[in-house]
Amino acid sequence: MTYFPTLSRVLIVSIALTLTNCARNPVTGKRELSMMSTEQEIAIGKESHPSIVASMGLYEDARLQAFMNEKGKAMAAISHRPELPYQFYIVDSPIVNAFAVPGGYVYFTRGILAHFNNEAEFAGVLGHEIGHITAKHAARQQTSQILTTGGALLGAILLDKSGGLLESAMQGAQLLQLSYSRAHESESDQIGVGYSSKIGYDANKMADFFATIKRIQDNSGQSVPNMLSTHPDPGNRYTKVHELARAYQQQNPGNYKVNRDTYLRLIDGLLFGDDPKQGFVENNIFYHPELRFQFPVPAGWQTQNSPSQFQMGPKDGKSSMIMMLAKGSSLDEAAQTMAKELGLKILESGKRTVNGNQALVVISQQVPQQQQGQTSPQQTAANTLQIGTYLIQYNNAIYALHGLSSAADFEKSFPTFRTVSEGFRSLTDPEKLTRKPDRIYVRQAPRAGTFREVMTSMGMTASRIDELGVVNSLKADDPVEKGTLLKIIAK
Repeated sequence: MTYFPTLSRVLIVSIALTLTNCARNPVTGKRELSMMSTEQEIAIGKESHPSIVASMGLYEDARLQAFMNEKGKAMAAISHRPELPYQFYIVDSPIVNAFAVPGGYVYFTRGILAHFNNEAEFAGVLGHEIGHITAKHAARQQTSQILTTGGALLGAILLDKSGGLLESAMQGAQLLQLSYSRAHESESDQIGVGYSSKIGYDANKMADFFATIKRIQDNSGQSVPNMLSTHPDPGNRYTKVHELARAYQQQNPGNYKVNRDTYLRLIDGLLFGDDPKQGFVENNIFYHPELRFQFPVPAGWQTQNSPSQFQMGPKDGKSSMIMMLAKGSSLDEAAQTMAKELGLKILESGKRTVNGNQALVVISQQVPQQQQGQTSPQQTAANTLQIGTYLIQYNNAIYALHGLSSAADFEKSFPTFRTVSEGFRSLTDPEKLTRKPDRIYVRQAPRAGTFREVMTSMGMTASRIDELGVVNSLKADDPVEKGTLLKIIAK
């Protein structure tokens, strides 16, 4: 399941899926045409894992990792496919997301771990992700599309009509996009209720977490009409999963755990938001302390950062910019490699100097790729992606700043692309170079009162009350008892 509101599922692979014979689905019990064997699923997991780690990084926390391994193995043992070599990882991303790769690989971002408020919420999402694997949703997907980094780049505008940015799993090379259908997501919700309940957790809390997702989605301005989304609406899922949980517990009476305080103590000190050493945005400027550069961010643009690239764009989704390392030992070589790997037709190029750094400006367009057995639509300025790229040589590396829009909008968008790219410069401010990250700290409420009053008494500013409310799954006027464990955000 994808929890970040762009609502797409991305799995990273570098091998093709081949058609195998009919087999009985272990979850549904139905015979169906299988798109991959168990051996192929395991091979996909092994093949994709290094790319995921390279693009997102792993978050090192021995206690959290041990907790995840313990719960993951317990759930795998009662799943429909206990024989798979399950592995569980925390990826170093602030995005609220969890995803699974065929063969038993399950990933949680540190961002989603920061937003859980008890073990039961975690268990529900874990069950959902394992459900994607056990129900063979990747194999059952009717359509799939192999993407390279170039494909992700070229699709940033044309595929993301919600106005948001690509999710963090869209990073890196050799991408296979599998947007699970609403039916698959709903099926995994039901599986998640069963799996989490079987290892003793209250699945009603899984439902409650969808309320958190709904708040994140609403705050981001990226909600999509339910009929257009591959994922069911979080509000609808909140209701449906509660119904599933109640039905399960009526049929299987017992004492189901929540374990709020134990989970909160487990995430005390968890890094929250962007890690400054990997780059951060402040006052409409992106700073990268480790690589020692900065460039402007247009006012009102949304941003998303990862170890491999930085993405930003306006909410209307008509343009976007992606910053990443380019391949090549010279500007000309980098341009040639870019055009070849991304399938671009270069329209014009020219040398430039950007704040003392040698640069090459390349204007290019996407070359239409005809799919086998399909007729390519007529190419127009409205459906042709045009890219303005600044390749900048800086500190023994070449950085690419790609500005993307349709060819029809490119003339209007390019001045913004140029302003951002020509604002690239060396970072020398000591305060920015030594910036410390925000972290989640768990503290007892020093007094009774509303959530807003308690947060204020704990030194939290008014500007962060809404953010803290989402993180704690509380609203500003909700009552809080003295001594309640709460999350605060601090350096």
